Amino acid sequence: MIIFSKPHMMIFFFFMFLSSSMSSMAAELNDQASILLSIKSDLIDPLDHLKDWKLSEQQQQRNPHCNWTGIVCNSVGDIEKLDLSRRNLSGKVSDEIQLLRSLVSIDLCCNGFSSALPRSFSNLTLLRTVDLSQNYFVDSFPEGLGMAVGLTLLNASSNNFSGNIPVDIGNNTGLETLDLRGNFFVGSIPVSFRNLRKLKFLGLSGNNLTGLIPREIGELSALESVVLGYNEFVGGIPAEFGNLTNLKYLDLAYGNLGGSIPPELGNLKALEAMFLYKNNFRGKIPLEIGKLTYLTQLDLSDNMLSGEIPSEISALKSLQLFNVMSNRLTGSIPSGISNLTWLGILELWNNSFSGSLPDDLGFNSPLEWVDVSSNSFTGRIPENLCRRGNLTKLILFNNAFSGPIPVGLSTCDTLVRVRVQNNFLSGVIPVGFGSLEKLQRLELANNNLTGQIPNDISSSPSLSFIDFSRNQLQSALPSLIFSIPNLQNFLVSDNKLIGKIPNQFQDCPSLSILDLSSNQFTGPIPASIASCQKLVYLNLRNNQLSGEIPVPISMMGTLAVLDLSNNSLTGGIPENFGNSPALESLNVSYNRLQGPVPANGMLRTINPGDVAGNDGLCSNVLPPCTGNQVSDSWHKGLHMKHVIAGWVIGMSVLLAVLLAAFAGKALYDRWYTNGGCFEERFEMGKGDWPWRLMAFQKLNFNSNDILNCVKESNVVGLGATGIVYKAEIHRNNTVVAVKKLWSTKNDIELGSSAGDFVGEVDVLGKLRHRNIVRLLGFLYNDKNAMIVYEYMTNGSLGEALHGQGRLLVDWVLRYNIAVGVAQGLAYLHHDCHPPVIHRDVKPNNILLDENLEARIADFGLARMIVKKNETVSMVAGSYGYIAPEYGYTLKVDEKSDIYSYGVVLMELITGKRPVEPEYGDSVDIVEWVRRKVRDNKPLTKVVDPNVGNCKHVEEEMLLVLRIALICTARLPKDRPSMRDVVSMLEEARPRRKSSSNTNNGGLSSGTNGKDRPVFSPSPVNDLL
Repeated sequence: MIIFSKPHMMIFFFFMFLSSSMSSMAAELNDQASILLSIKSDLIDPLDHLKDWKLSEQQQQRNPHCNWTGIVCNSVGDIEKLDLSRRNLSGKVSDEIQLLRSLVSIDLCCNGFSSALPRSFSNLTLLRTVDLSQNYFVDSFPEGLGMAVGLTLLNASSNNFSGNIPVDIGNNTGLETLDLRGNFFVGSIPVSFRNLRKLKFLGLSGNNLTGLIPREIGELSALESVVLGYNEFVGGIPAEFGNLTNLKYLDLAYGNLGGSIPPELGNLKALEAMFLYKNNFRGKIPLEIGKLTYLTQLDLSDNMLSGEIPSEISALKSLQLFNVMSNRLTGSIPSGISNLTWLGILELWNNSFSGSLPDDLGFNSPLEWVDVSSNSFTGRIPENLCRRGNLTKLILFNNAFSGPIPVGLSTCDTLVRVRVQNNFLSGVIPVGFGSLEKLQRLELANNNLTGQIPNDISSSPSLSFIDFSRNQLQSALPSLIFSIPNLQNFLVSDNKLIGKIPNQFQDCPSLSILDLSSNQFTGPIPASIASCQKLVYLNLRNNQLSGEIPVPISMMGTLAVLDLSNNSLTGGIPENFGNSPALESLNVSYNRLQGPVPANGMLRTINPGDVAGNDGLCSNVLPPCTGNQVSDSWHKGLHMKHVIAGWVIGMSVLLAVLLAAFAGKALYDRWYTNGGCFEERFEMGKGDWPWRLMAFQKLNFNSNDILNCVKESNVVGLGATGIVYKAEIHRNNTVVAVKKLWSTKNDIELGSSAGDFVGEVDVLGKLRHRNIVRLLGFLYNDKNAMIVYEYMTNGSLGEALHGQGRLLVDWVLRYNIAVGVAQGLAYLHHDCHPPVIHRDVKPNNILLDENLEARIADFGLARMIVKKNETVSMVAGSYGYIAPEYGYTLKVDEKSDIYSYGVVLMELITGKRPVEPEYGDSVDIVEWVRRKVRDNKPLTKVVDPNVGNCKHVEEEMLLVLRIALICTARLPKDRPSMRDVVSMLEEARPRRKSSSNTNNGGLSSGTNGKDRPVFSPSPVNDLL
């Protein structure tokens, strides 16, 4: 037995303790490696960035995990920093991350994480910096992070976090940067933020925050940047913001803020940028803004500000951008603005300014962009706008400027656009514009310019748009004017131009619009125009042109509109016009044309007014060709003899064919009794007119083909405006849809107002948009009318939503349909002249093609039987979709369509019909949703559970529901335009990762930048 002395015993136990401690420490370090491996097991790493995260028996070095990718350890081997940024990772963040208790920094930026952040994340109380930005994290942000009292940076921007902002973030009193931009946070800004006395950057833009902006934010005197825009706040800017004396950057754009701009903002002596655009601010621009001497960018555009621009603005000596467009400002421009030596962007358009611009504007300023259009400015255009050689865009249209165009503009090498149309400018067009290598648009229309078109315009290497129309120009056209290589639009109508049209069209590869109308051009039409392969619009009316219509022009494959009226053209109408694949409008009226109008293609149904005023013409739409006309034409020359002879022969053949047709009718019916759609014959009615087919494009069927298909067995739909038939024409494998419009006693008969009705249908037949069902033709007589249009294989949106097929089980599909309908309506409202108002927008009038892309159908045709007016004699539309004001005012405008569209959006979101028993008596879907909002009930209960089956999708659907509520505002003035709706939908589009992302190892293109606007300092900021 060994007996230890007391000193030896102490040494023995000391070594035992040391050995145990070292074993414990080694075990702990080994545990950290295991934790990392556990974290790795929940990650998806397609590019194998973390391939060195592994343990092997051969590894002998101490703390091997400290050498792994993205890991930084302290001196004793504890993990202090975890940096996995920009490594194309996805999957989820493991709950075991909380076991890395020594972690002071974590960076997961710019990956593809789309899961929730574990609640245990808040147990990392030693954290100082956290960067989770540019991922797809969902659900609420973990509470408890306020216990990390040393936290200085928290960046969770550009994710899909939702719910309220955790109040306990206010406990992180050492926080210097808080960036939560571009999420779906709701509720108000926590008042607890008043504790963040060291905060320098506060970014909350691009969320769904509501309520008042807390005045307590004004206590955070260390703040340098405040970015709160793109939210739905109420109230205005707290006056306490004037206490933020260190503030350099203030962005409250798109914040739904109102009231007046507080004069206390003039105390922000360090402020360099202020963006308050797209709000509802009223009142005057505070004089105190003139105290912000470091201000470089000031954007107050798109508000309701009134009064004058204060002269104190001239004291902002560092100002580079000044934008007050789209307000209600009046008065003249302070002369001191011309002394701002850094001013580059001056945006004043769409106000009510008057007076003249400062004479020396541009003399001291490096102006790049000047837009003062749509005001009431008078006086001369300042001479020195381009003195510093930076001017790119000069936009002055819709004012009352007078005097000559400054010569200095024609030598401004940086110019890209000059738009000075609709003024009272006089004098000549200065020589030199053709030498400007960057100039693309030169718009001088509707002024009092005289003299000639400078020859140097022909040598321009860059001009694409030239508009000199509605002036007093008196010269001939430069001989090489059509040789400009990039020229697309050339408009010189309503001048006094003379001479022949230059026959130099061989080098015009891009020309699409050519308008030489209402001048004094003489001579023949150059046949070389036909070499312009992209020409769509050609207008030569009201000139003194002579000779025959060149046959090559009738064979142009892209020409859609041709107007040759009011000239002295002779000869006949080339029959090739009828075969043109694109021609939609041909006007040859009031010339000296002779002979029969060709009866092929679109010429069969040409408007009589488009061929009137030619005494020698005859056709089925004009007085019939008589023997006397034939005899008179025979004396005009050998060529016309041949024409008449051919015509007589043709008439004889036509009579023979008609006789044969009557004789063979019974045999024809017998042959096709059992085939396709020829079983039953459509009864024509008792009208005096025969059926007539107006074709809107080249068709491979005739009226008989359509009439033979209009029978009960082919009915595919019934609606408020008529019966829809599916017409299968077997002889050429064509399938079209035919709608026979209802005819009632109250309708105005076509026989009494056919011209107006057919003319209106003709306009609608020319609509061209991917989201508008294309009308192919219009079949009518004096008692009945039928519309022929594309057949849509997937039926209507109403069937897809409420039928048994369940085609639309994905939110992205429904969203795309919503966007398509919005784009179609925007086209009708904004791009058609005059605007087309649908008046019956509903799912049954929205058709789906083979790709489930939306096409608007039935747009107002049935209602056009009633004479068009400001009001109508009955409420047009369908119950549940009619705007509330429509029933008592009977006013017809775009806002009615927008209300109906909002109802359609609600159907797409809820999956319910506009009227359901569950809503209650006399309650429609709009009021049902409004009550949910008023009662503070969760709107997640409103979304269709078959589509909104996860929180992320629910949030996307609720974004669109907000748009639907705006569209269905009770007052028409509170509803947006369809263009605004399209923009809002763009901001609310679903954010989906491509299904190929994990296969190809790449992130989607949206990974490094959010789809939804998060921080946009100014619409024109990129120019600085």
